[in-house]
Amino acid sequence: MRDNYPDEIHPREVANKSSKESLQKAIRMALRIESDALRLNTQTFNANRYTAVGKLEDYEELKDRAREIKESSIRNLPDLIERLTRAVESRGGRVFLAKTKKEATDYIQSVCQSSGARLVVKAKSITSEEIGINHVLQDVGIEVAETDLAEFILQVSNEQPSHIVAPAIHRSRERISKLFKEHFKTEKSLDTGEELTEFARDILREKFLAADVGITGANLVSADEGTILLVESEGNIRLTTQLPAVHIAIAGIEKIIPSRKNFGTFIELLAASGTGQPLSSYTNILEPPLDLPVLNLNGREDTKREFHLVLLDNGRMKMREDPDLKEALYCVRCSACMNVCATFQAVGGHAFGGECYTGGIGGAWTVGTTGKLEDGRFAELCTGCTRCVPNCPVRIDIPRLNTVIKERLMKSEGGASLEKRFFGNFSAMAKFASLAPTLSNWINNLSASRTILENVASVDKRRKLPSFSKKTLVREYEEYRKKNAPPFGSQAMPRRLVLFADVFTNYQNAKVGMATVRVFEKLDLPITLSKVMDDGRSAQSQGLLDSARKSAVRLAVYLKKLIDDGVDIIVAEPSVLSMFRLDYGRLLDAEGVFSALKSHTFDPVEWLNGFADRNSDFANRLESRMKPAARPPEIFYHAHCQMKTIGAGTAAPEFFRRLGLKVETSNVECCGMAGSFGYKKEYYDISKNIGRDLGRQIEKSIQSNASVIVLASGTSCREQIHGELSRNVQHPIELIDELL
Repeated sequence: MRDNYPDEIHPREVANKSSKESLQKAIRMALRIESDALRLNTQTFNANRYTAVGKLEDYEELKDRAREIKESSIRNLPDLIERLTRAVESRGGRVFLAKTKKEATDYIQSVCQSSGARLVVKAKSITSEEIGINHVLQDVGIEVAETDLAEFILQVSNEQPSHIVAPAIHRSRERISKLFKEHFKTEKSLDTGEELTEFARDILREKFLAADVGITGANLVSADEGTILLVESEGNIRLTTQLPAVHIAIAGIEKIIPSRKNFGTFIELLAASGTGQPLSSYTNILEPPLDLPVLNLNGREDTKREFHLVLLDNGRMKMREDPDLKEALYCVRCSACMNVCATFQAVGGHAFGGECYTGGIGGAWTVGTTGKLEDGRFAELCTGCTRCVPNCPVRIDIPRLNTVIKERLMKSEGGASLEKRFFGNFSAMAKFASLAPTLSNWINNLSASRTILENVASVDKRRKLPSFSKKTLVREYEEYRKKNAPPFGSQAMPRRLVLFADVFTNYQNAKVGMATVRVFEKLDLPITLSKVMDDGRSAQSQGLLDSARKSAVRLAVYLKKLIDDGVDIIVAEPSVLSMFRLDYGRLLDAEGVFSALKSHTFDPVEWLNGFADRNSDFANRLESRMKPAARPPEIFYHAHCQMKTIGAGTAAPEFFRRLGLKVETSNVECCGMAGSFGYKKEYYDISKNIGRDLGRQIEKSIQSNASVIVLASGTSCREQIHGELSRNVQHPIELIDELL
């Protein structure tokens, strides 16, 4: 059945995206068929998550505790497996440690056949999808009924899940209704969610009553008492574990934690992170085999309950020894990383995912459990925007995992492609182009040049290339200094200031750099300019980690010396600031260097805010120097994704509100440009799909006030917005320069 995919490839046909061609087919299918439902549902979950975690007073502490528990558990995993086995077997249950998915399915098949099972009811379990148990049992004549509503929908449509928590999130109500009407004989309208749920419930109730075996997964398993935690929204897990006499639980070995006392930490985090609920509708804490009478509603005469715990390795122990992929084992499968991801919101797990593991975290899991690096190719869809990092309840650096996969894929394929070398060496190319910027800009806009770039380096010719500044920031600054001596400065300044001349600002955004210099000096805050040095961002984004690390080490030595000499570093480009305050923690071996950079690098408006908070005289001087005639009626501000991650995303709105200005902020996690991502031919359509979401919000603001000023801190953000609206977009510091 190709339900609702008449002109496009079915998701099952692109489940394996080991080639670039199959990945592109999946992207086209998702954008055409699934994108609208995905965006609505994931953004709803994401908005609810912000509300839910905002009510957790100890949210950051909970995340630290969860991370610590998972790190300790993975470190002591062999011992925990032994303790868990003893605990379960002491109660009469059985534990089977499966090294491979075939060992797991063979064991489960044996249990079902020995019990004479004809019908198995199964709760939602991503681990069961990993081993493909449904097909194994069905091939030997055993019926398997998925009892989770979303999994039931997918079983009917023969699709793989597109999301960890909400497997059918890509399907709209209308598409589900059409599917049921085509598959089942019914006179019901099935027009509402309630009607669809009732219809499925009536079918599944008969399955529950007739089932011989129940299969579940496990959110967590405690080693001390063999206790299983299962959270759910529908109550089907309770029926699966209590009605049949035989219960089989499938759990990856990474789900084992030391004690059931640790459950509380994860119970608080799981629902809030995944669906934005304070608590899951049903929270089951079981110590099977359950001490309950066997009901035999299926007509059998079973007298005793049976419990089998299948612990699955299938590559996990190998991941545990991998210094990079090990971190993926900390995942608690909450889906927060998917819901916050702009790329996932656009294409979902049928494109941004493997056969069962999806989204940003899915790349590492797919590579780890299949042993096939090429199966994790969809990790290329991770833009590195980092929005998943603060949203993960166990603080997994998911972009880093995907960058590692990109690097390994590149090396396995004989080295960096021309495309990756082109985008990863922006510093060298920009330096060369800026020798004759007018000529470079003219050549870049020639139709023939664009065609060559598209064919050779995969730069989509539909995307307008940014221009190089007529004069570099360094040259502009030198000319400025010849006419303007630095001000004497404020005695309240705790440290001297240096504007970092990053390659983006120096070669393409000199006006932003000079606006920064002028603003600080108009406020009697002397500032000088650093040397121009590559920070490694471009190389890292392409998976060129060796090159990124070399650039980071060279630059860190230079900046650390400035900091030790009493300097604060001002950084106008958010992606570069994020490198200093986030990525350098992985790229640098010296923790003290990273700590210094993290503490002494600032967005320009962020630094001004902090200085105003500490100095009332400066705050008063700031307000008194504003030009009343230049005050805009309203500001629309889009915060760069990485600025939000590192805690600087609210700096500009706070600054302008301090001045009494009205500011509306975007609720889009990422503009979709994400540096080189939006230029690449393979991902241009995704980028534009995401950008339209932001464009619609800005257009709505403009409709209510045509004089609104649009601001965005990131270079790529400004390019994306300008491309969507053909409207001037400024860096916040440029507007401040006009106001003073």
